[in-house]
Amino acid sequence: MRSAEITRKTSETEIELRFSPDGGNVFIDSGVGFLNHMLTLFAAHGRFGFELRCKSDTDVDDHHSVEDIGIALGEAFAKALGEKRGIKRYGSCILPMDETLILTAVDFSGRAHLTFDAPMPAQKVGTFDTELVREFWLGFVRNAACTLHIRKISGENTHHIIEGIFKSAARSIKAAVAIDGADPNGIPSTKGVL
Repeated sequence: MRSAEITRKTSETEIELRFSPDGGNVFIDSGVGFLNHMLTLFAAHGRFGFELRCKSDTDVDDHHSVEDIGIALGEAFAKALGEKRGIKRYGSCILPMDETLILTAVDFSGRAHLTFDAPMPAQKVGTFDTELVREFWLGFVRNAACTLHIRKISGENTHHIIEGIFKSAARSIKAAVAIDGADPNGIPSTKGVL
């Protein structure tokens, strides 16, 4: 089973993360209530094993927690996938969430890029700053070395938009990192390396 353990300690955060793209236990304690909810959904819809503990300077705000957890999760994917032998590489999902429709598409290409086109009507959901959603995914793609496109096709409720993003991204990523039964040892690139 592919897996990774990441420890990240800075002057702002202390993160312990165990992750497997192939499933396992789920325990999320990010220190940020809304992010706990989103990461629990991410683990469920991706069928990932995901154990997270984070202590942070949330007395300042949630920025450092959210960004650094995105970084650590990206590092976990990179470590768990290694040279990416046998993965399908690409995945996409169009996901409805009531009035909201979200498109995500991912390529584990070895090149970090995020296109985030998901305007949100509200600046906060509860106490959570909605601009941090982009920061989370930016930290993720930079460290997972993948290309990720996130696009809101429709949506009015900010909670639904963010929830749709995490669910859709989980399903896209799960498809991309799944082992290709037709070529379980191959590198999915004509270059022979990703």
